[in-house]
Amino acid sequence: MKSYTRILIISALTLILSVGFARPALSAAAPADANAVTTPSLPYMAEITADDVYVRSGPGTNYYNCGKLNKGDKVKIVSRQFSWSCIVPPLGSFSWIYTPYVTIDPDNPGTGIVTGDQVRVYAGSDLVKPIHSTLQLKLDKGEKVKLLGEQKDNYYKIGPPTGAYLWVSTNFTVPSTDSTSPVVVVVEPNKPADVNAVVAVDVNVPPVVVVEPSAEAKRLAEYKELQKQILAERAKPVGKQDYSAISKALKEIAADKDAGKVARYCEYVLKQIERYELALAVSRELELQNKQFKTTQDRIKAARTTRLAQVKNLGRFAVVGTLKTSNIYSSEPQLKHYRIVGDSGKTVCYARPATDAVTTDYDKLVDKKVGLVGAISPHPATGGALIKFTEIIEIK
Repeated sequence: MKSYTRILIISALTLILSVGFARPALSAAAPADANAVTTPSLPYMAEITADDVYVRSGPGTNYYNCGKLNKGDKVKIVSRQFSWSCIVPPLGSFSWIYTPYVTIDPDNPGTGIVTGDQVRVYAGSDLVKPIHSTLQLKLDKGEKVKLLGEQKDNYYKIGPPTGAYLWVSTNFTVPSTDSTSPVVVVVEPNKPADVNAVVAVDVNVPPVVVVEPSAEAKRLAEYKELQKQILAERAKPVGKQDYSAISKALKEIAADKDAGKVARYCEYVLKQIERYELALAVSRELELQNKQFKTTQDRIKAARTTRLAQVKNLGRFAVVGTLKTSNIYSSEPQLKHYRIVGDSGKTVCYARPATDAVTTDYDKLVDKKVGLVGAISPHPATGGALIKFTEIIEIK
């Protein structure tokens, strides 16, 4: 019995001593976990730790540069995604909005009022055109934006609206010392966790992470197919090119509010097609005029050949026919024109003296058959032919 009591006393003393020696070590280790990193809860102010740190339109280096920050600059971080921090746009940032969906406030010219629903706002950059910019958010009818007094490619430059965010690499930020947000402990991955530490879990969804709708992807595929059709039409001869069906399809995409950037691509291509069609119209008109001129030339040659066969010594005449009056330039005597009419009664060509200094009264030969010596050339005013004669002789 005494032995059993002695064993109990020794065990109790051992337990008390072990707890007493262990407690100071635990107290010393608990306050500082070497594997934990402190950061404020969202949102919080952060300080940039290096110079020339890019501010980007999205969470990754594949997104374009919207500006730079330098060491010591402060930013407000609203959410995080992997190694990227979503921030309120710093001073000097701007956005783009499509001008047809904005009207200027008559009482405040520096303010624009959105006139449609789900109007897209894009992250601005001096290096990227608005048509190629990243979507930030959508505004509804009646919302207001701050106009910065500049337009580009049918887009207003505006101050970033509330909810329009940008991104910066988290590697170049540290929580600002003047932040008033409470500090929590974040356990680094693959490191032992302190069971007494408070783990901060970021449950905020980054507000500018926008997944392009499937409708836009579908429209993009249609747009690319239409581009191939345009190239195929361009390869055809001028007389066989037809862009009517392609233009109709492009206009349908351009009018689709869900087409996103593809709608703007289609608007640009439609303007290109307008230029193509104008060039085609000019080319066809020239071709028609050339055919008409050739027909007139052939008719003159045929009439000349007939007259040469019927009348002797007419080989020196360029045209033979009946001289008629003409209304062309009738108010300008020095440019007065006549018509040469064939046996069928149709006008073969127009005629006028080779010199503007008219000294002969040719009206006395009107309604008489004459032979003209001179040069034949195209007559733009009528689309026919003109002979500038140096000699006109009545044929009896």
